[in-house]
Amino acid sequence: MCLGIPGEVIELHPEQPDLAKVNVSGVRRMINIGLLQDPPVPGEWVLIHVGFALSKIDEQEAAVAMQFLEGIGQAYEDELTALKASLIE
Repeated sequence: MCLGIPGEVIELHPEQPDLAKVNVSGVRRMINIGLLQDPPVPGEWVLIHVGFALSKIDEQEAAVAMQFLEGIGQAYEDELTALKASLIE
């Protein structure tokens, strides 16, 4: 199963405008934000799939998505494991 998971943008990469550091359930990773027409700023939320931000979402949408994802169990855990293993730099 492929999931989009919400992450909060922590910081933008100063030298690579297509990269941002996000926090997803305590996991902090660099992701690519180059697909977004309106780049996020720190404090905004994005929906992430395979290391790419697919869309910006608000905090309420992020909370609802996280509640759902935590409820489905193993698929969410697998997605977090994949995120932990990713190294976009």
